[in-house]
Amino acid sequence: MKIATFNINGIKARIEALTAWLEGAGADVVVLQEIKSVDEGFPREHFEDLGWTVETHGQKGFNGVAILSRLPLEDVMRGLPGDEGDEQARYIEATVIGEQAVRIAGLYLPNGNPAPGPKYDYKLAWMDRLQARAAQLLTEEIPVVMMGDYNVIPQPRDAARPEVWVDDALFRPESRAAFRRIEFQGWTEAVRMADPYATRGPFTFWDYQAGAWQKDNGIRIDHLLLSPQAADLVEETGVDREARAADKPSDHVPVWVRLAA
Repeated sequence: MKIATFNINGIKARIEALTAWLEGAGADVVVLQEIKSVDEGFPREHFEDLGWTVETHGQKGFNGVAILSRLPLEDVMRGLPGDEGDEQARYIEATVIGEQAVRIAGLYLPNGNPAPGPKYDYKLAWMDRLQARAAQLLTEEIPVVMMGDYNVIPQPRDAARPEVWVDDALFRPESRAAFRRIEFQGWTEAVRMADPYATRGPFTFWDYQAGAWQKDNGIRIDHLLLSPQAADLVEETGVDREARAADKPSDHVPVWVRLAA
């Protein structure tokens, strides 16, 4: 089962780029972030005609997450528990039925800038809620992949120029500590399994501005966290860097893991 995460940065603007990537990716499950569409506006039929099951949790013009699956989906949950007043569409879960069941959690974590400030407070509170949900998922003792755009640069090696991110919400010590608290519950970061001692990158985001892509001035903020049961099933992981060079690309690229499931 090949599982990928992709911040698409607007489903309507990137439908051609996403479709082209899907044709060659061989993915079984894809979680999307920043679809920037209400559920009714998502081009569901386009993907269903290509053989995908589609589940969305959308919001007009902002945020929004979705799951595309070649395999059956069960027990879909929309919204991160812990704050009934939170109206931002940033979280979706479902169980994928392959050779064995895998629980998928797709997330678009708040950016948090400017920091400090109310947006940063919301980011940290959201991460506290995610930590609580992550702990609940671990108690189920099944394969779980909790993935998406975390908007966190975990370590200096995850930025081409870490010095310019020091005061940014993505790299502030509170954000990184909150990410570590989740990881240290017992989650394994998929990309780091491939090369735990890498000193630079791989990156998953390059801004549209200032020639960031051409200069390889990137950061790594798209992550897949694996429960122990999922980590035991890992066959391969990767970052599809070449997607950033496509026509009308997202500023993120897909990140994926292949499980023996």
